[in-house]
Amino acid sequence: MTRNTRTPAIEPQPLRFSAQEQAVVYEARQILLRHLNQNPVLSSWQSVLDYCALTIRGDVERFHALYLDRRNRLISDECLAIGTIDHVPVYPREVLRRCLALNASALIIVHNHPAGDPEPSAADLAMTKEIGNACASLGVVLHDHIITGAGRETSLRARGEL
Repeated sequence: MTRNTRTPAIEPQPLRFSAQEQAVVYEARQILLRHLNQNPVLSSWQSVLDYCALTIRGDVERFHALYLDRRNRLISDECLAIGTIDHVPVYPREVLRRCLALNASALIIVHNHPAGDPEPSAADLAMTKEIGNACASLGVVLHDHIITGAGRETSLRARGEL
């Protein structure tokens, strides 16, 4: 007698790290930051995307600015805002205030979508335009706005949205 048993579909669960794994991830990030501080960030566009995918992730939205010098070397990667699961408040004046304080000549803005889909929302596009206008008025180059998701990234410059 054969019995047909049906296995229920298993819903994917968010990845949870143990305390030891979190410590390893933290150390890996520190090593990567030291490496990037000694080497040009924009030597490879893929290295920028990999860096963003590694550092700007989590269960809530996070907004970062990568401040760059004239030779596109990383001056500072700063988390400027932490939001909720689907929103992060961004204030263009704070992005540019810090840019001027660091004497940066260019920047890349980055945020994550915890749900995994890196498609930009209307609010993402509007905020990018605001920051781009502010940068232009101060002579700062906005290289890109990158949105990271689950295993993929979206570049607004590559999409022609910047």
